[in-house]
Amino acid sequence: MPKVIFDTDPGVDDAMALLFLHLHPEVELLGITTVFGNAAIETTTRNALFLCAAFGIDAPVAQGAGVTFDPARAPGQWPEAIHGRNGLGDIALPEPLTLPALDPRDGAQFIIDTVRAHPGDVSIVAVGRMTNLALALQRDPQLPELVKDVTIMGGAFCVQGNVTPAAEANIHGDPEAADLVLGAAWPVTVIGLDVTTQTQMSRAELAQLAQGGGSLALLHDISQKYIDFYDRIIPDAMLVHDTCACVHLLRPDLFRTVEGQMRVVCGGIAEGQTILKPAGRPFPPSPWDGVPVQRAAIGVAPEAVMHLIGQVLSGRG
Repeated sequence: MPKVIFDTDPGVDDAMALLFLHLHPEVELLGITTVFGNAAIETTTRNALFLCAAFGIDAPVAQGAGVTFDPARAPGQWPEAIHGRNGLGDIALPEPLTLPALDPRDGAQFIIDTVRAHPGDVSIVAVGRMTNLALALQRDPQLPELVKDVTIMGGAFCVQGNVTPAAEANIHGDPEAADLVLGAAWPVTVIGLDVTTQTQMSRAELAQLAQGGGSLALLHDISQKYIDFYDRIIPDAMLVHDTCACVHLLRPDLFRTVEGQMRVVCGGIAEGQTILKPAGRPFPPSPWDGVPVQRAAIGVAPEAVMHLIGQVLSGRG
């Protein structure tokens, strides 16, 4: 049974991913760490606490980074057109809002302490900026030796980005953090736009799930603004970026990956671009030298992924 830390910035697709991890019978959710991204850190943390209460999740929540790894870098604008001003599709939250207590540690320290309490057993699934992971690496350089694996939702290798032609949003939002995480000596698999843009849930499919009521009805309501945004790209459906990364943790056989050293562009017109040097291919000396070989997903069985997501969310997985 995978022991998982979920590093997240809720966020609509984050909410689906969190519910998927909670409902999957083979996942032990050890904790949730929040990061800025889809909204400011205070908002993403409130959203994580709200979702835990609404979904019946009793895992601890630790508030993580609210600024970029390089504090001189501006955090950018929040994607309100996609996730709403409140990060949850602008649904009306209950008043007064009763939330569970936060873990007293910050996100990076929670990651360090939890991994050290379960050496070799913890999988980290990170679906926002990589800031918490970078801070944890900075504080505890031995951490990569103790983590089982890391799955990242981010990047784009053989396709264009989604915030610029070169860059995907999570990587673009803190490129220095992402470059550090991809260059650390722990096993990383990057689940980026090459595959997540192929995993789609239609409005009708989500409405059918919502007939189960409870958490699924809430997920349906949260997702409507998100689907409206994506309607300009795909008709009447949403991309399930973050849940796709969670599926890889449990069914890596549904993905085709390539191996190589990865670097992130940290300035200029291509800022946030993820570039892979294929393993074994000779090049002259370059900044990729000495960087660990990691994996990037470039192929996926989208129907099988979406079938599994539907099965788990409906309680049949």
